[in-house]
Amino acid sequence: MRAGLGSGRLAMAATIVLAMAVTTWAQAQGGPTGAMDGQTPSHTAPPAAAAAPSAADLAKKLANPISDLVSIPFQFNWDQGVGPTDGLRFMMYAQPVVPMSVSDKWNLVGRFVLPLVFSQPPLVEGGATQAGTGDILFSAFLSPKQGKLIWGVGPVFGLPTTTNPSIGTGKWSLGPTVVVLKQQGPWTVGALANQLWSVGSASNVEREDVNQTFLQPFVAYALKSGVTFTLSSESTANWEADSGQQWTVPLILQVSKVTRLGPFPFSMGAAYGYYVETPDGGPSWKLRMNFSVLLPRAAPKAPAK
Repeated sequence: MRAGLGSGRLAMAATIVLAMAVTTWAQAQGGPTGAMDGQTPSHTAPPAAAAAPSAADLAKKLANPISDLVSIPFQFNWDQGVGPTDGLRFMMYAQPVVPMSVSDKWNLVGRFVLPLVFSQPPLVEGGATQAGTGDILFSAFLSPKQGKLIWGVGPVFGLPTTTNPSIGTGKWSLGPTVVVLKQQGPWTVGALANQLWSVGSASNVEREDVNQTFLQPFVAYALKSGVTFTLSSESTANWEADSGQQWTVPLILQVSKVTRLGPFPFSMGAAYGYYVETPDGGPSWKLRMNFSVLLPRAAPKAPAK
């Protein structure tokens, strides 16, 4: 267990350093990341008109999974009702989002998801409590910088970064991912989806193949104060499971607020989720806390006279 937690801290630190390094590199280029909401790209505005984004602007960008905002979220989850003992699972997700400009018309947005399980109850009678890192999920979205409808498409990769069969899949997997959303006024409505199929094993131990669909519809309403209300689902379908045991469907209501943490904009939020459908041994409800460091691009400097 100690080894799993140690490797989890190392992997999490490596992911954060990677996100910060890519951010520094992208900002050092001086190239535009572009606008994601159909507005004029930032590099076309006069330098004198550039201003730091408001809390409302940042809240709206956070509601867009593929915006031009670099963010480093940490999501803490408590799931109640797991396993035959109806135990409490406590885990964290580190989820850096790194957008990069690849041309005047296109952005490439990388999204990392690193699970770290602090405590997972036994999943079978007589089992033991488990801890460690889960499998890393990496998505890359190619998205146009302009357009009334925001969308992105690309590959998603499942990386077997754990050997614990109760936490990870033990499989290399890949598939397509897509996100589509519309932002109008304070509203953001959209959905993100991906499909993973296993393409190889990470060990000689026989493990179940991966054939899994993820669906995340969401509706968000952002106030001018930087407070956002979000209703979403993070549904998963395991097509390798028996009939009646395939779907995990939570409904999640979240409230978040954009503020500041020293020199950086910062978002914090809390959520409650209720599982309308789970396989046997699945959780019944969840609590969540989010903390995100935001790294908006600095305003361009006025040209020297």
